[in-house]
Amino acid sequence: MAGVIALFGAAGAAPIHAADLLETWRDAQQSDALYASARAQRSAADERIPQARAGLLPTLSASANTTYNDQDVHYRTPTLFPQGSQRYNSNGWNVTLAQPLFRWQNWVAYKQGELQVLQAEAQFGQARQELALRTAQAYFDVLYGQDVLASIVAQKEATTQQLELAKRSFDVGTVTITDVHEAQSRYDLATAQEIAARADLDVKRDNLRQIIGREPDVLKRLRGNVALSAPVPDAVEQWVSSAETGALTVQAQRAAQEIASREVERARAGHLPTLDVVASYGRTGQGGSVTGVGSDIKQTTIGLQLAVPLYAGGSVSSRAREAQALRQKADADLDFARRGAAFAARQAYLGVSSGRAQVKALEAALLSSQSSLDANKLGYEVGVRINIDVLNAQQQLYVTRRDLAKARYDTLMAQLKLKAAAGGLGEDDLAAVNALLE
Repeated sequence: MAGVIALFGAAGAAPIHAADLLETWRDAQQSDALYASARAQRSAADERIPQARAGLLPTLSASANTTYNDQDVHYRTPTLFPQGSQRYNSNGWNVTLAQPLFRWQNWVAYKQGELQVLQAEAQFGQARQELALRTAQAYFDVLYGQDVLASIVAQKEATTQQLELAKRSFDVGTVTITDVHEAQSRYDLATAQEIAARADLDVKRDNLRQIIGREPDVLKRLRGNVALSAPVPDAVEQWVSSAETGALTVQAQRAAQEIASREVERARAGHLPTLDVVASYGRTGQGGSVTGVGSDIKQTTIGLQLAVPLYAGGSVSSRAREAQALRQKADADLDFARRGAAFAARQAYLGVSSGRAQVKALEAALLSSQSSLDANKLGYEVGVRINIDVLNAQQQLYVTRRDLAKARYDTLMAQLKLKAAAGGLGEDDLAAVNALLE
């Protein structure tokens, strides 16, 4: 066990900062690329409302022109107008204001813009929950990798002691060479497992590094005597009901369904007339004309402009049928999202329930394994047990310790996934898990 203390105890003795789950989560919010992408997508979606609102507001445009004219005028019959070459400039400018009075498709588009923002908010919330789950999973994966490595190192040290004992006993003739070979075999196996465990831990740390954008610090560990609480409420159907309505995937798909319904209305609005108020003010001037007289005209106009669509080649009806089909697709997607949320809630709830039961069973098994190892060691010393019995008891103890650590991490992850399935996973839930670390 001295090697295990040297492996993880040095970090506690040295003044090295140990990061907890909350700190790691906040680093992930600043550095994770997927989360940054989702945040930018949400910001882009926020612009849908101003863009849609523009279809309801007046538009103002200005134009100007200047033209050089070079004319050569000859009349076939006598006239009072001058003939010959005329060179002059004509120019003008115009300002036009248009205010939509009735454009139903623009009003529908504005409502769609509001729904698109709601959809983007739900999608961003889902990305935030997924980041929390990915961060917690990567954090616990590193802790579990450390637990596995510590267990193997401890098992290797115990096997080393048993190997030395077998060699001494063989030298004095109290055991056979078989005991030495069995202990040597277990030692070699532990050495190979240690190499694999160190490589696996490096991979897990690198996965966490990708999320937080830097090399992870020493991580706070789960307390050994931690008690895992039951979900509140402790009823699977209540969690399923909450997931079917509150899951962020369901909220996003519900907004998508409403957008699709509005799209049908917007497509059908292509058959409706439009009515605008149009006002303009402008000036047109020219230095000459065919009459030889220049002019300077200022004009102000205001009126109503009605447009009635009669036939557009069938495109409006086709777009309406397309929108109708897409609404049916959105209905099916919403149903699929609800079923998926319900399944995720049931799966996570069962994960919490079975996980807590498994943790209790493994805690009892750990005590039994320790007692079995102590008894086999004593039996080996007095000659009623052989070396393989001790080695098997050692292996059983460390396997049980490893399985107990994994069961605890899996149960904590199931608790977080249960909250996420119902759309309620937040920083408070991570803080509750963080309180279990030391």
